[in-house]
Amino acid sequence: MFQFATLKLTGWYVLILMTISLLFSVAIYSISASEVDARLEQFQSRYERSDFPSFRTDGTPVPDFNQVRDDQNSRAHSNLFFSLVYINLLILIGGGTASYVLARRTLRDIEQVHVAQSRFTSDASHELRTPLAVMKTELELVLRDTSASKVELREILESNLEEVEKLTRLSHMLLQLSKAEYSELEITELDLENIINQVAKRQTQSIERLSVTTAKNTPNAMGNLASIEELAMILVDNALKYSPPDSLVTIRLSKRSGKACIEITNTGTGISEQDLPYIFDRFYRADASRTNSSQSGYGLGLALAKKIVEIHKGELSATSAINHATTFTVLLPIFKQTQAKSQH
Repeated sequence: MFQFATLKLTGWYVLILMTISLLFSVAIYSISASEVDARLEQFQSRYERSDFPSFRTDGTPVPDFNQVRDDQNSRAHSNLFFSLVYINLLILIGGGTASYVLARRTLRDIEQVHVAQSRFTSDASHELRTPLAVMKTELELVLRDTSASKVELREILESNLEEVEKLTRLSHMLLQLSKAEYSELEITELDLENIINQVAKRQTQSIERLSVTTAKNTPNAMGNLASIEELAMILVDNALKYSPPDSLVTIRLSKRSGKACIEITNTGTGISEQDLPYIFDRFYRADASRTNSSQSGYGLGLALAKKIVEIHKGELSATSAINHATTFTVLLPIFKQTQAKSQH
């Protein structure tokens, strides 16, 4: 599809280029031809006013001036015409090549967005289809089994409720991604230590695993409170989820490179070098050794975290070593009174 669009756009570029080139060629030909005719007429006037001999020194007659003028005029017009033709051919070849490169570059970003959107739609459909298929199968079995007991019916309902909760989480993440991309955010001064402490308190079953340290020079950040809370919740939840139950997750707040810095480190299986470049892609999940059935998500959390950081003009990166430590680092702009205003 995009190959055809590229060729079509190239065709339009070439058409516009050649139209301009031909118009200039016609103008140049007309002006140059008129100039040649004027020069020949001036020379003819001087010739007629002068007393040129009718014969050469060898006795041969001098050619008729009108014939010489017509020959020179025809030759000049012919040379000019073919020169312009060659120039336009070069413009057609060079311009066509340049137009294709320009069209390809113009459509490249659009193609990437289209591919990403298609992949996102496909992945979202797959994620929705799986729990719906489970629910459908279980309900069909119950309807066929007329002798099912209350215990069996309860198990089916509990299983369906789990699938509904999965769909609810998925729809919530998709909604949050949409909001992060298109909503207008109110930017305020943020106390990162307070935000992290509030997020830690929500981890009621794992709060003892969290260790928060704040450097003395840690500045307040600039951002949207709800978005940064969501960002912290995603990263803390991710660190707890992908580390042993008795391990420690450390959160360090500081100042780095002129920005407010949040570092969240956990120990566990780690992330392989092959997976690391893609962990912020939507619906991307690492191998099964890192994601077991009890921990599996939809691969949207880190994508949402990345989007939130980008909207705040910050940076989000990850470093990891297999069977060792994994660290997610967030850099956010430092709060400045003159910059505290609403932005997208």
